[in-house]
Amino acid sequence: MIASGLLAVTIGATFAVLLSSVADLREMEHRAQQSEDVLVAANRLERLVVDLETGQRGFLLTGSDQYLQPWLQARTAFPQQATTLERLVAGNAEQHSRAENLAQAGASYLKDYSEPLIAAAQQDRTSVDVVAATEEDERRVAAMRTQFDQLLAVEDQLAIARQDKADDVARRAIVAAAAGLTGSVLLVALFTWYLNWRILRPVRRTAAMAGRLAAGDLGARVPDRGVGEIGVLQRSFNTMAAAVEQGLRELARSRVRIVAAADRARQRIERDLHDGTQQRLVSLALQLRAGEAVVPPEQPEVRAQLANAADELTTALDELRELSRGIHPAILTEGGLGPALKALARRSPIPAEVAVDVPARLAGPVEVCAYYVVSEALANTAKHAGASAVWIDARVSEGRLCVSVRDNGSGGAAPDRGSGLTGLVDRVEALDGTISVTSPVGVGTTLLVGLPLDPHDDQLRSA
Repeated sequence: MIASGLLAVTIGATFAVLLSSVADLREMEHRAQQSEDVLVAANRLERLVVDLETGQRGFLLTGSDQYLQPWLQARTAFPQQATTLERLVAGNAEQHSRAENLAQAGASYLKDYSEPLIAAAQQDRTSVDVVAATEEDERRVAAMRTQFDQLLAVEDQLAIARQDKADDVARRAIVAAAAGLTGSVLLVALFTWYLNWRILRPVRRTAAMAGRLAAGDLGARVPDRGVGEIGVLQRSFNTMAAAVEQGLRELARSRVRIVAAADRARQRIERDLHDGTQQRLVSLALQLRAGEAVVPPEQPEVRAQLANAADELTTALDELRELSRGIHPAILTEGGLGPALKALARRSPIPAEVAVDVPARLAGPVEVCAYYVVSEALANTAKHAGASAVWIDARVSEGRLCVSVRDNGSGGAAPDRGSGLTGLVDRVEALDGTISVTSPVGVGTTLLVGLPLDPHDDQLRSA
């Protein structure tokens, strides 16, 4: 607002000076035209006086009436021309006084001298002393010419002064226009710089940070040093970004807690099955075998029924053990990731090679996640890939557990085509890990997973 106000004041002042200068120039032009009209009127009046003098002198010398024609015309035109001159110089008291004196001198010349002299000559030309009349005529005309010279000289001086003033006004207009133009350009440049520095750059920076935030950079923030609405925008953006970051952190923690709770529930179910149901079934199978052993030989049917029941119970027990291993393998809890992955490879219907380079036990959520990633990958390979071999590799590198499962099957797998891979993505991302699937058609599928190992990580501690 201040910059716009200064620009408006500068432009307004410049135009005010220009308008004033134009008005002054028009006034100077009017006065210059008036001076020109005064000079023209004075010259015409002086020529009339000359016509009066020459006409009178010619008539006195020759007595011919043809010399009276200029005199008669000049006598008729003199009063009107004198009035015109007085009107033109009415705005200048000094010049108006001179014009009045000239009009009075001319009128006196006609009435008091020239007309009586012409009348006397018309009656008796010999009664007029021509020499004396000529000398008197020259004296009177010389006096009027002196007055004409003074009037013209003063009018010339006034014209020169007016021209000088007009030049000053023109120079003032030029200076004002140049100053106004320069000031306007500078103010526009400063205004543009201010807009770019205080408005455009902060808005662009905020837009860039919004793009980074949308791309997943939750730490994107903008300096909140702006003023006015820009400052409000910056502070609102930072508040929004902080809220989004906090919300995503809470979401990640809740995902970790959900996954950890599910793993604990699976482990508890596996333990309950192992310690409770499996033990009862084992005891019942032993009792059936003991009963089978004491059945008399003469009752083969009873012996056969007991043996069949014991076999069915053994089969159910094996299936229960297999189910408990799928829920949560005890070998993972007791032996760690290496033995658990090797056990998966042994049970895989497709020949699998395992390479494990994990020097120590890892955090529980990390081992469980890696185990189920390999388990789901092997299951998908057996169902869909048509592969003849699988390679499993797990190693620790740069603070992360890197797991890869590669097969030589038909390829074409995608995380969005099955709930199994989608579940793996959710489990890996819950631990702030990364997962990628490369599966060109006809080449095979490679699953790569990276999991952080930092034991001080908030998510692992909360899990």
